[in-house]
Parts: sequence; structure tokens; C-alpha cells
Amino acid sequence: MNNLWGDSLSSFWSAWIIVITLGTIALSVWILLANRRTDKTPDADGNVETTGHAADGIEEYDNPLPQWWFKLFILTVVFALGYLVLYPGLGNYAGILGWSQESQWEEEVADAEDRFTPIFAQYQEVPIPDLAQDAEAMQVAERIFLNNCAVCHGSNAQGGYGFPNLTDDDWLYGGEPENILTTLNNGRNGLMPSWQQLGENNIENLTQYVLSLSGEEHDAERAASGESTFLAACAACHTPSGTGNTALGAPNLTDDVWLYLAPGQNVDDSIRQTLRNGRNGHMPAQAAYIGEERVHLVAAYVYSLRFND
Repeated sequence: MNNLWGDSLSSFWSAWIIVITLGTIALSVWILLANRRTDKTPDADGNVETTGHAADGIEEYDNPLPQWWFKLFILTVVFALGYLVLYPGLGNYAGILGWSQESQWEEEVADAEDRFTPIFAQYQEVPIPDLAQDAEAMQVAERIFLNNCAVCHGSNAQGGYGFPNLTDDDWLYGGEPENILTTLNNGRNGLMPSWQQLGENNIENLTQYVLSLSGEEHDAERAASGESTFLAACAACHTPSGTGNTALGAPNLTDDVWLYLAPGQNVDDSIRQTLRNGRNGHMPAQAAYIGEERVHLVAAYVYSLRFND
């Protein structure tokens, strides 16, 4: 109830819920008792009272409720009232047991921490390359990855539009253990500025030059014109050869890996869009959410993915 309404309800809404809940139970009991008739014996002529319903000449007798059904209904009412006394369910009334879903969750988390923290601490002492070879540890790490990382990188870790593929050997910030740990612990913020101020002609020339760097089909004349613009505006981040810079998270433009290539989209259209509008990438820091011990495990799992071809 607290999750839906905040820490507590106002007096009005608390009273409203109590009245509706108890009133519904009372109304149900009244309907049950009001329709409970036991005098169903035939009259002097042998006629039995009917409900008045008839179909195909067959009338429906007004028989009493079966005793087992009636008693079972009463039992459910008793159970409902007992539950509302013991547990929260009547507005702000917390129940005599003092139970709450928050306290139960916190208790379960504490139990899990007591149980698993020593295991994670042992894993943290193992170097990532060695830990990546531990099949049992990687099973644990995979579950953590699926719970925390798969929403962006996919359950197969192959990424998607704007989210890097973690199973190849193309790394924005480097794929060595220390690089992966830094990414997971601290997060990353990538920024590709918009170059719309260069004008459409220069953007098109740059597009053709970037296509040429990766061996894509391109306009050679425009690519030649775009080289000088690339060296002046882009080389500081992507290097003059276009191979990228992991210190800045600037991608390698000479391979065939495109982070912002939508399904069915042409590479040149994606490049033009990037140059015109820029890009912003954010990888949230994970240490604050799952702890450094689990980060170490996930780092080993990500490191291991490149060897699972």
C-alpha cells in the first residue's frame, strides 16, 4: 500500500478504504444470509417452490444452498477478517504483526548479502583474466549481467542501436580488464558534437571521406575534398588516420562497426545524421547499484565474451 500511495494516506482516504473494504465484506455476508432458506419442503399438494425461471418447460427449483458451500463462504469471510487484523489492508492500519513489503524485502536482501558477500569477496581477489576462465563464476556473472546490463546491451550482449556490441573486439574505451572495470565502476559519457556549421557541402564531403576510411562504396572526388576538413575538425579525436582514441571514447572509423546504424539504414545516412546532429552516449556507473564485488564479476564476464565465438 505504501508503494502505491506514499508513506501514508490522508485520514479521508484511509477511512474511505476501511469503509469500502469492510462494507463490501458485510454486504456479501448479508446477501448470503438473506438468501439462505432452509424451509424447502413440499406443500400439501407436493409442490416445491421455484425461482420462476424456466427453459424448455423445465422449471428451476429454489433449493437451499449446499451446507458445504455456505460454510466455505463463511470460512472465507473469517479468513478475510483475520487477515485484515494481522496484515495491512485497512487504510493506514499496519496490522498487529507490523508486516510490510518493504521490511520483508529488506530482510531478504540482508539475508542474501550475508550469504553471498563472502563468495563475491573471494571472486574479487581473482584477476579478471583468470576469473573469466572459471565456468561457475561466469554463470553467476551472467545472471548479474542479465539483471542489470541486458536491458541496453541485449541478453546476448550484442548491443543495438546506440549500445555497443560487447562480443566483438571493437572497444570505444578499450577492452582490457582495467578499461572495462573503469567503465563499469565510473560510467562513461560520450559526446560527438554537431558539425552542422560546416554546411551541407562539407558534411557530404566528410561523409564520403569517412566511407572511404572503412572501405565502403563512396564518391572518390568528394572524399578527396573531405580529407582536409576531416584533418582540421575530426582528427583531434579520431586521429589523422581515423583509427579512433580509446582515451576519449572516439570510435575507430576504419572498421565496419557502426554504433548508430539502425536496421535497414544505409551507412552514409547514419554518418550524415551523426555529423549534422551529433551524438550523446551515456553509460551509467554500476558500482553504486550493484557494488564493486559484482562489478568485478561482470567485468570478467564481459572480458570472457570475446573468447566465446
